[in-house]
Amino acid sequence: MEHDLDSRTDFTDELRRAYLFSELDNAQLAQVVREMRLIDLDKGERLFEQGDPARHFFVVRRGLIKLYRLSPEGHEKIIELIAPGQSFAEALMFMAANGYPVHAEAVETTELFSFDNEVYKALLRDSVESCFRLMAGMSMRLHKQINEIDRLTLHNATYRLVAYLLQELPEEVVTSPDVQLTTAKSVIASRLSIQPETFSRILARLSRDGLIEVEGNRVLLRDIPALRRLIELPDSPG
Repeated sequence: MEHDLDSRTDFTDELRRAYLFSELDNAQLAQVVREMRLIDLDKGERLFEQGDPARHFFVVRRGLIKLYRLSPEGHEKIIELIAPGQSFAEALMFMAANGYPVHAEAVETTELFSFDNEVYKALLRDSVESCFRLMAGMSMRLHKQINEIDRLTLHNATYRLVAYLLQELPEEVVTSPDVQLTTAKSVIASRLSIQPETFSRILARLSRDGLIEVEGNRVLLRDIPALRRLIELPDSPG
């Protein structure tokens, strides 16, 4: 459901966390806020389908969005999971493509901001400096995605799963190295290009080796140094 924003709420700090808005001046950001909309999605509800006109881009405020495609046989392949504070579909406003190349669906109850492509492009046309700052942000994101492709294509399943668990470990953790899987294991497996049964076998093997302990959606990392050594040897058997 799409609705107008409460004019009494200040969304400035939230938007500045997204690279698309972090370098806009106050006047530019105020214009963005005036034009944006808030969308609420229930779990399993689609935001858009592959081929729909790509007129908007989005920032997740709460919840989780999955971007995916369907094979001719109807099998789902998750392309990316979009967490709070992250944007998606923004690159399309600079491309000749007329439609979204993927489906977008809420993995859980989700709230997100919607932005009109033409409004944002008008801001950039008025400010060369803003264009260069945006290019810098996009370059950093591209570098991150290239590293992700490298992990998915060059390293084995055990490497990918261990790297994911270590990445999800809160930075401030000292004595309780817990990872809470807030997303279904089947979704994580698909995101990591691992078959669900292989995903389960790897968790079981890591548990038997004393490296982790699994309790439902809670994963205790019992030997972080050993896990880090695993991802330093990406060619080990997986």
